[in-house]
Amino acid sequence: MGADELSATLWRERRQLDFLLFLLETQLLHLRAGNWHRLEYTASELEKVVESLRFESLARGVEAAALAAEWKAPDQTSLPSLAGMAPAGIWPDLLKEHHRALVILLESIDAVAADNLSALEQEREPADAEPDDLAIMTLNVNVQRARAAVTSAALPSLRDFLGTT
Repeated sequence: MGADELSATLWRERRQLDFLLFLLETQLLHLRAGNWHRLEYTASELEKVVESLRFESLARGVEAAALAAEWKAPDQTSLPSLAGMAPAGIWPDLLKEHHRALVILLESIDAVAADNLSALEQEREPADAEPDDLAIMTLNVNVQRARAAVTSAALPSLRDFLGTT
């Protein structure tokens, strides 16, 4: 364990966050195009990535706690604090770069998620020419599922670790 492992975990988390951003952007494009029938797929993919990010969050917590113990810091030390107490060499700069990149990704995710939620609130009609009750109920369920998936992209434990809450 150590800084290498934490850095590798942060790289994986950054990749997953970038994929989350891509999926949010994709869902937003479908919403703006009126492709409401695609919500079933976009919501499902968002749920999978958020679930994957939960596992990355656990791995990050383990690696950060191990590094904090190695550097004689408290268990719940934030990434900026770890960067500040890192020994001379590459680690202060690398951890600061991870912090910067993660904050930028979260800001982008927040902006696109807000746009998604706004688009999900708009009037919509099922794709069928004459919607029936089942089509309307299915659409409403998919909208609720998409809203829940977008809302789950808030990632509070990552925000705590970055010191941005």
